[in-house]
Amino acid sequence: MLDKALEILKQYFGYSDFKPGQKEVILSVLEKRDTIGIMPTGSGKSLCFQIPALIFPGVTIVVSPLIALMKDQVDNLVSKNISATFINSSLSIEESNARIAGLSSGLYKMVYVAPERLSNPYFINDLKNIDISLFAIDEAHCISEWGHDFRPSYTKIRTSIDRICECKIKSPIVTLTATA
Repeated sequence: MLDKALEILKQYFGYSDFKPGQKEVILSVLEKRDTIGIMPTGSGKSLCFQIPALIFPGVTIVVSPLIALMKDQVDNLVSKNISATFINSSLSIEESNARIAGLSSGLYKMVYVAPERLSNPYFINDLKNIDISLFAIDEAHCISEWGHDFRPSYTKIRTSIDRICECKIKSPIVTLTATA
């Protein structure tokens, strides 16, 4: 698996080797273990779910707190010919529905959503028939009730994932943050 991960790292992202901590997180995720990565800003945390997403057969759902961050990540992936999108409040209902339809038809490898979207019962229902191979929780420090970044919807992520996967083999979860 490490050889495939290195191949993807070079082919899509242009790096010849992993930064400290990346390889361990990626290998843990590829072994389908729930994993937490606490790594400094600029250490390439996003690659810790993007590389497994390209190896696993299904879709990766990425929970991200900021619309601008989602857009930047998706634009970067699309520029590398990686099929990714976001579904958030910046879209019209028609565009959201079109992207959900694309998700259902296997058009995307990665879909970025806000934690609030992931707790929406209609969206949960849409995801129940999707082959989800990985859930990635970016900026996981938003779970902490101690800080100003706290988002109550982050505390509901596990329940939402359980409802999405209730009749399937549970997909692994990777959580990443620089602020823990």
